[in-house]
Amino acid sequence: MTSSDTLRTTLVKQLTENGALADPAWAEAAHAVPRELFVGSYFVPVDGSAPTSYRTVRRDAPGWLEGVYADRTLITQLNGRTSPEDIGDRHVTGAPSSSSTLPSLVLGMWQQLGADTGHHVLEIGTGTGYSTALGTHRLGDGNITSIEYDPLVAARAASALRAAGYAPRLIVGDGLGGDPNGGAFDRLIATCSVRYLPMAWLRQVKPGGRILVTLSGWSYAGALALLDVTGPGEATGRFLPGYTSFMIARPHDRPPRPTLALLPGEESASRIDPTKLDSWTGSWVAQLAAPSAERMGSGGQQILSDVATGSQARTVPDPAGGWTVVQRGPLRLWDRVETAIETWQSAGEPHQEAFGITVSTAGQRVWLGSEDGPGWDLPV
Repeated sequence: MTSSDTLRTTLVKQLTENGALADPAWAEAAHAVPRELFVGSYFVPVDGSAPTSYRTVRRDAPGWLEGVYADRTLITQLNGRTSPEDIGDRHVTGAPSSSSTLPSLVLGMWQQLGADTGHHVLEIGTGTGYSTALGTHRLGDGNITSIEYDPLVAARAASALRAAGYAPRLIVGDGLGGDPNGGAFDRLIATCSVRYLPMAWLRQVKPGGRILVTLSGWSYAGALALLDVTGPGEATGRFLPGYTSFMIARPHDRPPRPTLALLPGEESASRIDPTKLDSWTGSWVAQLAAPSAERMGSGGQQILSDVATGSQARTVPDPAGGWTVVQRGPLRLWDRVETAIETWQSAGEPHQEAFGITVSTAGQRVWLGSEDGPGWDLPV
């Protein structure tokens, strides 16, 4: 079996050559931190399963260590409770609820954050502890505070960090409330996504500091934003290149709903091609327009169900050409999505990096192009 040291060296070389790891200080951290201490057995999807089912790769299985050092996300929990050790040799379905994110993204985010020697950093979402270990190695035990919502996940991470020789400050609790003791941090990095920025974060990061977070929603479209804090409760920033998706923070996740029943409603012709919602940025723009809606379906058959009001919209191909929209409920979901997609199309369908965000105590707004351009309010 190839040694851990050799696999780490190979991974760092790969990430350096493909441009994901450009800072020598973070490359040294990646060389030093043994990812296998933070990932025991893990889940992998079963090929061809629908809905997706998972099987366990055990710690003693052939190829386990090579899998740990692949540049991929390793799922370590399903449904907020099921660990890989719980299922034996069975295949199970479920929603991933904790993971060790692929190293290229973790290291890329630390570099994008601009965390440097002497900075105090608040990390939201300890997870397995691998990202926390990288940050601690680079910045020192006393400069990292990490908060984890799930007590079982937090306990495993704390044990792994001790085994690796790191001692950051660890908190079990709701990271959306920030440090319960208050704080004055230079940087904040979130390894979960949120529907909007919690005001506690904006008050605990010092003016001139930065926040790196993925904005998502109940349709689970995500975009990574880097914000500069300009004052207490105020920040502005831009969305970054690339494609970033994180599990949504549990307090921000959609509430449970009964099985969806598609009901009759008012019919009209769609002004847009529904397949635009299948693109990375198109799905995110639609989510901005209908932030409390869940999106299902694909292609010409899109389904939107508003969690807050029960409003629905669905599209079906028209045999004569185009698409028919069926809408019901107090919110005209498709009308909102149409207008947002048309605005995006009129700008040339740019990637999310053409968008920015402004946050204050008065509200949170995502805008296209410039602050005085078209925009959408986040559901604060």
